[in-house]
Formats: sequence, structure tokens, C-alpha cells
Amino acid sequence: MYTRLIKVQEKKSFFLFGPRGTGKTTWLKQNFPKALYLDLLEAELFNDLIANPQRLQHLIPPHFKDWVILDEVQKIPTLLDEVHRLIESQNLKFVLTGSSARKLKQNGVNLLAGRALTYHLYPFTALELKDDFSLKDSLQFGHLPSIFKEEDKQKYLESYAMTYLQQEIQQEGLTRQLAAFSRFLEAASFSNGQVLNVSEVARECNVHRKVVENYFSILEDLMLSYQLPIFSRRSKRKLLRHNKFYFFDVGVYRTFRPSGPLDSPEEKEGVALENLVFQELKAVNDYLNLKYKLFYWRTPAQKEVDFILYGPRGLLALEVKRSGNVNPRDLRGLKSFLADYPEAKPFLLYGNPKEQWVDGIHCLSVEKFLKEMKSYL
Repeated sequence: MYTRLIKVQEKKSFFLFGPRGTGKTTWLKQNFPKALYLDLLEAELFNDLIANPQRLQHLIPPHFKDWVILDEVQKIPTLLDEVHRLIESQNLKFVLTGSSARKLKQNGVNLLAGRALTYHLYPFTALELKDDFSLKDSLQFGHLPSIFKEEDKQKYLESYAMTYLQQEIQQEGLTRQLAAFSRFLEAASFSNGQVLNVSEVARECNVHRKVVENYFSILEDLMLSYQLPIFSRRSKRKLLRHNKFYFFDVGVYRTFRPSGPLDSPEEKEGVALENLVFQELKAVNDYLNLKYKLFYWRTPAQKEVDFILYGPRGLLALEVKRSGNVNPRDLRGLKSFLADYPEAKPFLLYGNPKEQWVDGIHCLSVEKFLKEMKSYL
């Protein structure tokens, strides 16, 4: 059993968001063992509450003082009005979990402004896995909690991907053309870790550009992907304006991305390594409340830095490479960025355990950085 990094205030109701399979239910049952647990994926409970949300009150014992957990609350957004009323009238405390923000973003949905905090749960991090963290396994299978209990990890990931297609996409009516969305997921996988070109993805999966824009929006609402904006504060030069795209978990990315004999290691392993660093940065930054904002940096002349972290703790620039050697061309992006932002703290994360400083750039192994991330951020 792994100890999760997430910390919550236990005196106030809160939302807990995260994709399916990130361990929300397990974590809640471990940390709130006396809570009243109501799962909206149960058909009878769902039908009862969607017909009349006020029936929620009748499911809570009189004078109940512990937590009430509503799992998958996005299934019945109107239930939040009743939650609001019960917080105000009976001083009840709720945990409201969700694996999709799509219906909760609609106009008129009560998000309990000021009455509930918001937290996110991500796949495991190297800091949580500790000695069980294996860079090789992580790059192949990712960090979904169930992966660490499965004998056939690849089969589990394939099943996970299919579950999302059938349950989240089809049942929620997010798209009527499941086949087109499946083609889109495959095309989007080739954009992972890349500057996003929506028009090119639309051509590859043979659907209209506006449809693809909606598909990318669906992925974000389901918390299956993120888009990383360009860092442009006090920029001295022209920069690209498009976002970079990442899946939330490297194992899921590799499941959606078809492989073949023509794939080069850089195409698969390099992107997988970058994806892993991104998902770890995002999770640790959120869990530890470090308050960094995440960006990337790239000029039209193709000088690029993979990740820029900007916040009250400083400015960090991270370049990620598979290579076990420090090649001068691997440092070009960082040096260009430092020319514009000399106050930045630069890192090259690469595939060698040797730690060194080259032209003022801290070069260390990806594995060491991930295992000890707190000390570097």
C-alpha cells in the first residue's frame, strides 16, 4: 500500500477530480472509513436521485456528523443544489468525486462557490512509489494504481482504454461517432509531446477541424489530456503560439499509439520519457501546492525548452533527453532561454547516472530527478 501525497483540509467539503483508475475511491475509503458512501454508478441509486435529487436527504441518517461521499457526482449535476442546501442547513460535510468536468462546466451548474475546495488525484508518482519506482516499467506501462497489481499489464491498459470509449464517451453521449473518435485518439497519440496542429490531426482522421477541436475538449474534460502553453513573459523574440499536448499517463498514451517496425526509439521512447516527466511535474506541483505554472518555450528557429516552471519559488527550465551523453546541441535551447532569462535555474535531464554541471547547466539523470523531485523544485 502506497501513501499518497495528496493532503486535504478535513473541515470543509471538497471536490476530488481525477480520471477513472487513479484511485479516488480507494483513497477515500482508506482516509474516510466512517463516511456514508453513495456511488452514482449504481443504477438504482442513480435512477432514484436523478428523478428527485431531494431524496438525497433521506439517505443520510438523522444527526449524522461524519462525511458523505458522492462518487461520480457529474452523473447528476442538479444534485449539487441539494448538496448546497444540506451544507447550509445541516452543516454536513461532503466529498464530491468526479472523472469528468464536462457536465459540471455547463452554465447554471451549482459548483458550491466558496463552500467546497477542489483537489485532483493523479496516477502514482515516483515519490509515492519510492523503491518500487522503475523507470523502465514506468515508461512502458505508466503509473495507474491498478497496474501495480496486474499480471498482464498491457491487457489491463487495453481494457482501460476500451472502458473509456464505451462508458465515458458513448454512454455520456459526448460523441455519436465512436469510430471517428477512435481514429482521432490514434491520430492524437502522434501529437503527444508535440506542438498541437489541430488541422493536421483533422486531416489524419478524416473529420472536420471543428469536430477535432471538440474531441480535444472532450479529452481535457475527461482529464485524459492536458495542453501546455508557451512561456512568453517579457519575451525578447518571436515565439510560437500553439500549445503542446500530453496525455495524463504515459501508459495510456502508449496504448493509444500504434507501434510498428518503422518506429524509431526517439519517436516512442523519447516522447514517453517527456510525457512521464510532465505528468510527474504536474502531480507533484499540485500535491505539494508549490504554485508553479507550467509552460514550454520554443522559437520559430526551433530552439526549444521542454518545460518551464514559473512561480513564487522561482523560474526553472528543464530539457529532457533519452541520451546518456551531454551533447552540445542538447543544451542549445537552454542556453538560448538563459540568454533571455538569466535568472532561470536550468536542468538537463538525461539517461546517465553521472551528475555534472556543463556551462552552468545542471545535468542529472531523469530517474534521480523524479525520485528526489521535491529537493529540486
